[in-house]
Amino acid sequence: MATPPRKRKPRKTGAPAPVARPRARPAATKTAARPAVSRPADSSTRATRVLDWLLRKLPARHREKARDYLVLTRMDRPIGALLLLWPTWWALWLAAGDFPPWKPLIIFTLGVFAMRAAGCAINDYADRKLDPQVARTAGRPIAAGRVTPREALVVFAVLLAVAFVLVLFTNALTIKLAFAGAVLAAIYPFTKRWTYLPQVVLGAAFGWSIPMAFAAVTHTVPPLGWLLFLGNILWSVIYDTEYAMVDRDDDLKVGVKSTAILFGDADLPILGMLMGTLLLALLFVGQRAGLGWPYWLALLAVVGLFGYQLWLIRKRGRDACLAAFRHNNWLGLTLWVGIVLALAVK
Repeated sequence: MATPPRKRKPRKTGAPAPVARPRARPAATKTAARPAVSRPADSSTRATRVLDWLLRKLPARHREKARDYLVLTRMDRPIGALLLLWPTWWALWLAAGDFPPWKPLIIFTLGVFAMRAAGCAINDYADRKLDPQVARTAGRPIAAGRVTPREALVVFAVLLAVAFVLVLFTNALTIKLAFAGAVLAAIYPFTKRWTYLPQVVLGAAFGWSIPMAFAAVTHTVPPLGWLLFLGNILWSVIYDTEYAMVDRDDDLKVGVKSTAILFGDADLPILGMLMGTLLLALLFVGQRAGLGWPYWLALLAVVGLFGYQLWLIRKRGRDACLAAFRHNNWLGLTLWVGIVLALAVK
């Protein structure tokens, strides 16, 4: 016979209802997942892959820090070093009147990369409070907290020392000019706070290798060297204005000054005038150096390249402006090839 179910005793009035005890959370949910390391929005995918390949054998605990130092010095974006390298090579070839001596060629080529890396480190130090507020730069090592400001200053000092040691293998005039170049590289990042023309200071800093190259090869800086230097300032203003157009909206919000903000809606016609002035300066360079038809053919190609850049940025899109900036690498290369060939057939 089935046993009848037991009757439960009625609960006393006022007795608290049993409360279910919460289950312990799994250990995995107690700590939030570590966010993926952010990278600057304008990093070169190809260069980043090369850095990953070079660092692959380092211990894991050192690999990430080494990568952060390389990103701090823009080794993931070699375009800036190339824009500094081409004018240096223009000057070396023009100063020598042919293939330059190996010693200054090696010294200045290595010095370009050292000084550009040093300039990037001090730039990020100066912009450490501004970069987190700008979409393109928020992933930079200092802005993202992966490198401390003090570490950036140490990197800057070490790279500056390396560049100075290289200059010691040249002559007295070149060494004296190097001090002025170091000052320009150090003050440029801070000029965007008090002038709308930081691109002019950048052009002087980037182009200071031109009089130094002439001094290293010829022990003097002739008018041709200063003319080329002024032309490089114009070129720097052109491509860095295109670069600044990418960040113009963010820069207005955080109070950073640039030629892109200064030019405003007149940016495209002003860039066109600057391009025309640069072409005129390069024409005078060719005449003074007595360069032949390969140079003039290269100068004609430069006209087409500038026209393409203006067409790219006609709608002022961020990606288009960044593409136009990067396109200047081909312009620098074209002009260097023209100089080399013109001197070869001279």
